[in-house]
Amino acid sequence: MKVSAAKFLSSSGSFPASDILISDEHETLTLVFDRPLPVGEAHLHLSFVGNLNDKMKGFYRSKYVTPSGEERFGAVTQFEATDARRAFPCWDEPAVKATYDVTLVCPKDRVALSNMPVKSEVPLSDDADWKVVEYERTPIMSTYLVAFVVGEYDYVEERDEDGVLIRVYTPLGKKEQGLFALKVSVKTLPFYKRYFNIAYPLVKMDLIAIADFAMGAMENWGLVTYRERRLLVDPANTSATCKQDVAKVVGHELAHQWFGNLVTMEWWTHLWLNEGFASWIENLCVDECFPEYDIWTQFMVQRYALALERDAMRSSHPIEVPVGHPAEVEEIFDAISYNKGASVIRMLHDFIGDDAFRAGLHTYLTAFSYKNTFTEDLWHHLEKASGKPVTSVMSDWTSRMGFPCIKVTSHQDGNCRVLTLEQSKFSADGAKSASDSPWKVPVSILRRDGKVERFLLEERTATHRLEGVGASDWLKLNAGTVGFYRVQYSTEMLDQLMEGIRLGEMSARDRFNVENDVFALAKAGIGSTVDMLRVMLAFADEENYTVWNDIALNWSEVASLLLESDYSEQAKTFGRKLFEPLLPRVGWDAQPGEGHLKSLLRTLVVEMLGRHGHEAVVEESKCRFEKHLNQDLIAADLRSPIYSTVVRVGDEKTLDVMMELHRIAEMHEERNLIERALGAVKDEVLIRRVLEFSLSGAVRSQDVVFMIGAVSGTLAGRRLTWEFVKEKWEHLVNMYESGSLLSRLIKFTTEGFVTEEKAREVEEFFAAHPLPSTERSIQQSCEQIRLRAAWLARDGDELRKFFTEHA
Repeated sequence: MKVSAAKFLSSSGSFPASDILISDEHETLTLVFDRPLPVGEAHLHLSFVGNLNDKMKGFYRSKYVTPSGEERFGAVTQFEATDARRAFPCWDEPAVKATYDVTLVCPKDRVALSNMPVKSEVPLSDDADWKVVEYERTPIMSTYLVAFVVGEYDYVEERDEDGVLIRVYTPLGKKEQGLFALKVSVKTLPFYKRYFNIAYPLVKMDLIAIADFAMGAMENWGLVTYRERRLLVDPANTSATCKQDVAKVVGHELAHQWFGNLVTMEWWTHLWLNEGFASWIENLCVDECFPEYDIWTQFMVQRYALALERDAMRSSHPIEVPVGHPAEVEEIFDAISYNKGASVIRMLHDFIGDDAFRAGLHTYLTAFSYKNTFTEDLWHHLEKASGKPVTSVMSDWTSRMGFPCIKVTSHQDGNCRVLTLEQSKFSADGAKSASDSPWKVPVSILRRDGKVERFLLEERTATHRLEGVGASDWLKLNAGTVGFYRVQYSTEMLDQLMEGIRLGEMSARDRFNVENDVFALAKAGIGSTVDMLRVMLAFADEENYTVWNDIALNWSEVASLLLESDYSEQAKTFGRKLFEPLLPRVGWDAQPGEGHLKSLLRTLVVEMLGRHGHEAVVEESKCRFEKHLNQDLIAADLRSPIYSTVVRVGDEKTLDVMMELHRIAEMHEERNLIERALGAVKDEVLIRRVLEFSLSGAVRSQDVVFMIGAVSGTLAGRRLTWEFVKEKWEHLVNMYESGSLLSRLIKFTTEGFVTEEKAREVEEFFAAHPLPSTERSIQQSCEQIRLRAAWLARDGDELRKFFTEHA
């Protein structure tokens, strides 16, 4: 941006700036005046010019294709966190709120949208092919929530029960693909109004699918922008997974209209107030709209487990992290702010109860409407509503990184069981730390008879006595898996729990929790990896999708660890043994009336067996793919696993066919499926071809990172992808400049290594090619490499023996 002139206008006259200084390093604009400026109300008038960039930041251009096949460009904004300053000069900080009067001048045949409804629309005085669109004044709000979009769109619309006009804007000719998101939105806005007991404050809500979009979605007030695959649903071609994601993302962004837009964090240190809360309540909303999704159980894998994994690392950070330079802001849009934030909100909600939680939220949102807050403000209102020590309990969870592991043993005393609990900080490397002070942990204990006992663990050690528990009865800490902590059971207690799992005596969330904790303890060297694999085998009769999804993710991590070993093929045999019994239960084809979760499980099973070379699955996948090419289309839920399987066993001809399917695909979701399936290719020549294809212009820049990351899943792909990224680093930095996509690319392409040598190589490369907004990602990747190296060195011999026996 270039500012050509500035003047200060007040009742005392006009004061032109004598000098205009822009600091690219500090992202500041300084105006110098020859005379002292008078105190009082005034106007600052700035003349400036900018360009529609191609970095998916600020005010940028987005390429789209019309139904006739013509390539055109639209214009769209993405201002969070600090990119409103790319579009217009402003005090670009969340606490400096203002109202905005937006006017757009654009071609008369284009759709032009902003946060507010249109106030007036007239032809441009000197060119009738252009129009001038003026919008109503916005509420007082932060710069990062201002938005405008110009392009060609269709839309579907409906008013919700409160009369709010909701529109979903889609690419031309695809308005029917907006109907599902519209249905979700019409239910969601009233749901939040009831939950917060505060009406949605605007008269309209637009949701729009953007062709080029770096984020998943953005909660601009009254004009929410989305990636196409996060908003559009084709009933015939959208998978159950993608449809579920659309419901969640719509729920997430609409929650921000209250929690983030109406009430905003004071500074980015408190980002989690926005993202952690929205990541929690999106599930509450989806559970209300689609109870068949069992979304709170899926939360275990999608949010909770990811947060525990990342927060156990030394390179983690507290939920509230000091932020200085704008480059630091982008790095905290991560698993801690979103996933740990959501998980501790869930724990707090359970601790004080839903009634008190809702009452506290209402007074908090009412008191701070159109204002800014600190975390402590929320604690104050929830504490007042509940009468519980919210501030003292929760301060540790937001101000400290990490979480506790509770080691539990028991002994029988007549008809009573006495538990001894000891808490200590859980570390991914298994290291003990005696210096950390204990957390205040809301502990819940699930008994075999279904009763739950609760207490607050405030000391490092404690005992708890449970009446009426027999010697053979299992007891499980963390009932419902609500608490943000790990549990290490004595051998006897774990054996009793596994028997309860075999007998189906506890919920899916509790079964998940036992398996996930056992895996984490083994990975950290606190437990045995071989014992953990035997625990996985004990889930042979498991039916729940989420439990199997977690087993699949954990097993995949072990399999990835062993790619460079001389027994990786024996490990694949174990993988087939683990998932093969599920195939006849789910079948290949959906049955009338089957549930949403069975569709998800079928996709998972076919993917895992295809990845492990299951002969029958490979042959059936090849057969269905051939039919697909002859217009007998693969069911939407099976396209991803079948595409990957076919590419994995295919040759150059297969790659040619897939690239042609990519070229003619009309849906963004379909192109993404193909891009990620291409990563399964094994031949080194073809791997290089796929990597070059990712930067050929055929793949949208928003998707390049994910395609490159997919290639790193094989042994050869891991090596060649890293070499490719190093070779193309300057090009990639120029493509994105900075931000979350480059951070993800670093993790995708380096975290799979398993040697100290590779960790040093990664550090040395980025020391020579520094990029401020990726520093934390580099630290996390190198720590992950070293953790994997230590894991393999510690358990490698035991694993070789185990897999040799099971092969």
